[in-house]
Amino acid sequence: MRLPDLVLARRAPALLPVLLAAAACSRESPHAPPPPPSPVPTPVAPAGPTSSGPVSTAPPAPTPPPAPAMPPEVVAGRTAFAKYCALCHGPAARGYAADNAPSLVNPTFLATVEDSFLMASIKEGRPGTAMAGYARDLGGPLDDTQIQQVIAFLRWQGPARQELPVVAASGDRGRGRTVYDQHCAKCHGTPGKRGEYLHLAQSILLRNVTDAFLRHAIAVGRPGTPMVAWAGTLTAAQIEDVVALLRSWEGVKPPPPLPKLTTPTGKEPVVLHPKGKAPAWKLRDARFVAADDVVKAYRQKRRMVLLDARPASDWMRMHIPGAVSVPHYDLSRLDDVPKDGTWVVAYCACPHHASGEVVDELRRRGYKNTAVLDEGILVWQQRGYPITSSPVAPAGLKPDPHAGHDHSGHGHP
Repeated sequence: MRLPDLVLARRAPALLPVLLAAAACSRESPHAPPPPPSPVPTPVAPAGPTSSGPVSTAPPAPTPPPAPAMPPEVVAGRTAFAKYCALCHGPAARGYAADNAPSLVNPTFLATVEDSFLMASIKEGRPGTAMAGYARDLGGPLDDTQIQQVIAFLRWQGPARQELPVVAASGDRGRGRTVYDQHCAKCHGTPGKRGEYLHLAQSILLRNVTDAFLRHAIAVGRPGTPMVAWAGTLTAAQIEDVVALLRSWEGVKPPPPLPKLTTPTGKEPVVLHPKGKAPAWKLRDARFVAADDVVKAYRQKRRMVLLDARPASDWMRMHIPGAVSVPHYDLSRLDDVPKDGTWVVAYCACPHHASGEVVDELRRRGYKNTAVLDEGILVWQQRGYPITSSPVAPAGLKPDPHAGHDHSGHGHP
């Protein structure tokens, strides 16, 4: 019952005698004045939420059309990306889930990058960095069709490709070096040293992008990331000079394919030095073990298990002797790790992200003595510690001590 109805119902008994009396008077006196007119009832708003403003009479907003369904190749690419790539590049490919892993769906990137660049980058990786090659013929998990599906998933999230104007190169790399050192090196590093973000001195990258792509990237930046648009700060001539410098880092000709080690069989011995004593390690933050401590125990032939959490393609380029390949996306070999208190150390090149996934799974399974190699495999290599590698495995880049690594765990914001 509405509130006005309730009020009328409560007043009805009191009004009844008055109404009856008025009726009697009119019968007794034909000249009695007519009764006063009934008051006009106050309009009652329809039931529903109250509002201090006027009631809207506008028609309801139309229902937006449903989002278009993903084509099958995009669905397949999303599945592959989630399994192999999201750990570093994030579930939506926006990047920076692990150190230096850039966004792959930034609009200015997707609008100008060619599929050939994406294909080469996924297949070959970035030797000497944390980006492994994922091509099956290099020891990775993906064939060409699957890589094309991943590319389709990335394309699905971005704008249509735009053709960039072709402009003849006119820059001077000497002048470009001055500009680069002042504005770019802190983030993007040099040929011998990493910066905090995308490393530009990579032959695979530079062989697969055009001058127009580089010029456009510098000028418009990557919105939503620390890469600002430099067109308002640098002159067109200065941008051309930086492009000339980057192009000089490409090399005269493509390097030969990297020889690789034997594909892991899955039957390699798991325990190193099975008769050795246990190492006495003190972990940092109950999680990380220093490379110096591990190499000392390694040389003393202490009993331990070393797990390489990178894709098998990287294990085939270089690994610590005796380390077992356990890619972060395929943990089946953990079933072979003894659960008897033997120390288990996982490593990767991030230096904590993929190895942290492996250690987390071991701890979920109840393994007590587990640790992440704090500095990662690239620093291990740079220090000249024991390595099994292909004849021309690239040396890891010297890390930037000011780069943004998260040393509290393997996770990153």
